[in-house]
Amino acid sequence: MQPRSVLLQFSVLLLAGCGGTSAVTQEAPRAVQGAQAVAPAAASTVALAGNAFITSAPSGATEIINDNGLANWTSANTVTSIWFRVSAAGSVTVALDARLAGGASSTVRATVNGTPFTVNLAGAASKTYPVGTVNVAAPGYVRVDLQGISKSGGYFGDVSALKVSSSATLNYANDAANYYWSRRGPSVHLGYTAPANTEYFYNEVTVPAGQDKIGSYYMANGFGQGYFGIQVKSPSERWILFSVWDADSGAKTTLVKKGAGVVDNAFGGEGTGGQSYLVYNWAAGTTYRFITRARPDGAGATDYSAWFYAPEQAGWRFIATWKRPAISTYLTGVHSFLENFIDTNGYLERSAHYGNQWARTTSGNWTELTTARFTGDATATNAQRMDYAGGLHNGRFYMRNGGFFSPYVPVNQSFTRPATGVAPNVDVTTLPQ
Repeated sequence: MQPRSVLLQFSVLLLAGCGGTSAVTQEAPRAVQGAQAVAPAAASTVALAGNAFITSAPSGATEIINDNGLANWTSANTVTSIWFRVSAAGSVTVALDARLAGGASSTVRATVNGTPFTVNLAGAASKTYPVGTVNVAAPGYVRVDLQGISKSGGYFGDVSALKVSSSATLNYANDAANYYWSRRGPSVHLGYTAPANTEYFYNEVTVPAGQDKIGSYYMANGFGQGYFGIQVKSPSERWILFSVWDADSGAKTTLVKKGAGVVDNAFGGEGTGGQSYLVYNWAAGTTYRFITRARPDGAGATDYSAWFYAPEQAGWRFIATWKRPAISTYLTGVHSFLENFIDTNGYLERSAHYGNQWARTTSGNWTELTTARFTGDATATNAQRMDYAGGLHNGRFYMRNGGFFSPYVPVNQSFTRPATGVAPNVDVTTLPQ
């Protein structure tokens, strides 16, 4: 799966501006209302299809979240969690839109922000079952956990939605056409302003311990035509991924050369292009270094190259060079992003620290890039999810998303980190090929 974050929506956000700096210079979130806030008229319908996750399940469990909500609910050990956000402290009343799927009756537990309630389901017709009322102490996300207690048949029931009543404004995923994206969670970006004729871009990324969740892409070196970073593909596999999009005309990007052990292929799905990756067991808590290069080939195309430095191997490693036709350019639109690419893992939090960004022009001069513009994708800007943050932490930029944390940091603002004044200790003329 290729990241949605680097499609057209990012280029639009990036072009909005990277020059100014915000007065915010530390990790100090400021809560504001989202663009698509849902007015608390009567009870709001929070559909499980876009707002629920199976957060705990035994081996062989059959429960799923589909377009109709929670289905195949058979195990008493499975926990389904639903989140919605309130804009202010106060009382919140919750009910379930549910039906009993098989059997005469079932009893389930609905735990709202830690307070358990027992609900008895009966009958095949869908109806609204009252759960209870809790007092929410502060603005932020409210979590509702569903778990089976007993049943007379094979299923505990099907649950399509929560009915939520509150004097506060509610935010939740309400765009059914984009539930897949809302369950993946918001993607966030840092856009840097590099000088003209930037040939090399250098960046460093650290994923804190415990933040290396499956399905995460910590993209370090993005540019107008591609991206380069590290991913967690599975419990046993991690990648160093470097990809370049095909030309706007559809002409194909082709491989020029690649490093030892690197896999190359074409990608599709969310755009098309050339993909190269190295299976490498990078570790959380370690700082890794990245260099990308763009250089016109003199014949109407541009060659893009990438190198990765792992301190545990003490040396730069060549990933690949890709040739993109119908373009003659140096690096433009340099950026980083953080995203989750597995929708069922969208309830997990992830974060990363980005530091020591530098650009090297064709004249050989290094320029330190100390300002970054923090932006988000449509899931963030349309307030389908509001669990995202970015800014400064211990002298480096950071990004954070997923996990339904509160409060959040609004997008479309710039941050400036302290300058190190020390250019990267790398001779680009001796990088391995």
